[in-house]
Amino acid sequence: MSTSAAAGSTEPRWLSADEQCTWRNFLTAWQWLFASVDGQLQRDAGIPLAYYEILVRLSEAPGRALRMTQLAAASASSKSRVSHAVARLEERGWVHRTDCPTDRRGQIAQLTDAGFAALSAAAPGHVEQVRRVLLDSLSAEQLRQLAGISDAILAAASGTPADGECPSTLDDTPAS
Repeated sequence: MSTSAAAGSTEPRWLSADEQCTWRNFLTAWQWLFASVDGQLQRDAGIPLAYYEILVRLSEAPGRALRMTQLAAASASSKSRVSHAVARLEERGWVHRTDCPTDRRGQIAQLTDAGFAALSAAAPGHVEQVRRVLLDSLSAEQLRQLAGISDAILAAASGTPADGECPSTLDDTPAS
């Protein structure tokens, strides 16, 4: 099997043995990482990672509010998935949904004080878990590489260039 397709060829660009190994290791690592972080949040805070991400996005927005379409885009989820999650968060009193004053079809999700308190209570355990399963196992150089790799994957998968959403201070860290 060819690892590169000739111009106009319909032959798939099969993965080399090294590429296949890298792909499988990445996929397995991502699945374990996600399961570990999601499991910690479910166990300690009673919410999945997807709900935590919505609370974080709202907490960082001006007025702790975003249009539902903006929230879906920011959390890389479908509008229907975000709508369902926001409905569950509304049931807990953590989010309040209102109609958009400038667009009758739009809605705005706003983080409530109770939601901010729940997020604040969940954050320490979440951050510790992220450190334990990801950050503490990498050197400063590996963190810089991971940031660049993540940007490249995000750009390729989303079809848009990385937007610099996470300004890096890693470049200011002296190499060890």
